[in-house]
Amino acid sequence: MEQVLEFISVNKEMFYLVALMIFLGIELIEKVPSVLHTPLMSGANAIHGVVIIGAIIILGEATDTVSKILGFIAVVLGTLNVVGGFVVTDRMLDMFKKKKKQN
Repeated sequence: MEQVLEFISVNKEMFYLVALMIFLGIELIEKVPSVLHTPLMSGANAIHGVVIIGAIIILGEATDTVSKILGFIAVVLGTLNVVGGFVVTDRMLDMFKKKKKQN
């Protein structure tokens, strides 16, 4: 428990920055028109793939248990985000395909 509190006290600025990024992201996404969601999701999926690679590299360099657990959680959540994003993008793109006529 002391290690966690020490980590938080040492990295206060990081937590403030993450909170600011969350609020900024929510504000930006609310302002995006629905027509642009599909291209933006595809771009976000590509960026998140890079984040997963970074999390895997950091996880490989981790020495203490807390870092390994956080790295593993980052890899799992990042992977779920990428897969879910591609599934949603695929479904949205299927809506724009022409339907075959039945005879």
